[in-house]
Amino acid sequence: MQIHQSAIVSSKAKIADNVSIGPYSIINDEVVIGSGTKIGSHCIIEGNTLIGEGCEIFTGACIGSRPQDLKYKGEKVFLEIGDNNIVREYCTFNPGTGDGGKTRIGSQNLFMAYSHVAHDCSVGNNCVFANNATLAGHVIVEDLAVIGGLVAIHQFVRVGKLSIIGGCSKVVQDIPPFSTCDGHPALVYGLNLIGLRRHKVSREAIKELDRAYRIFFNSGFTPKHALEELGAGKADSAEVSYLIDFARGSSRGLSKSCRVEK
Repeated sequence: MQIHQSAIVSSKAKIADNVSIGPYSIINDEVVIGSGTKIGSHCIIEGNTLIGEGCEIFTGACIGSRPQDLKYKGEKVFLEIGDNNIVREYCTFNPGTGDGGKTRIGSQNLFMAYSHVAHDCSVGNNCVFANNATLAGHVIVEDLAVIGGLVAIHQFVRVGKLSIIGGCSKVVQDIPPFSTCDGHPALVYGLNLIGLRRHKVSREAIKELDRAYRIFFNSGFTPKHALEELGAGKADSAEVSYLIDFARGSSRGLSKSCRVEK
């Protein structure tokens, strides 16, 4: 373990042997930090926070501080972070709210400087948050999502897997999986073809997704009728089945197509 002499580390914290902690960082009582994780300088890690193995946390990050929610009254809440995450300068991650509430962050994610994950959020694996990407409370971000710089996501929104959101977008409804979205508010511009190909989704599945997107977003059907049309036959790919299930489970409604007249 390498702890700089100026760092303040509680004797009650559970720190793996080969963790490094930089100058002037503060680690409070209930924190657990896994093997190989590196904490930079001037970081604050507090609360009931679990950080997995192999993470890198850069200067000034504030991890596990009380949620920014007026209904929080000091209940015991949690923040759980997986393995091999990169958390750049001055990011802020909050725990859940309500007794036992938890914010969960998966593994292999990149959070660029000043990203914010609010209370009760759930972030999957292999996501990218560009600078100043901001999640309000109770947001779900699924695996492989890319969130552009200065994007603000409304509370209770769900961001589908392998989607990409352009910088400075305002997200107030659910972002469909496999989509490219942008705007104020964010609108659907089509499939995330680069992401699909990069993750070796087959040509046939991409073709089926394209057809499904045309029906759902560009046919003029209402969401209910589009789902009826898509659900009339058996989906030819797991990706289309996932899109259908995602749409059926959407509580805020899906973001609209950029081709819909305002």
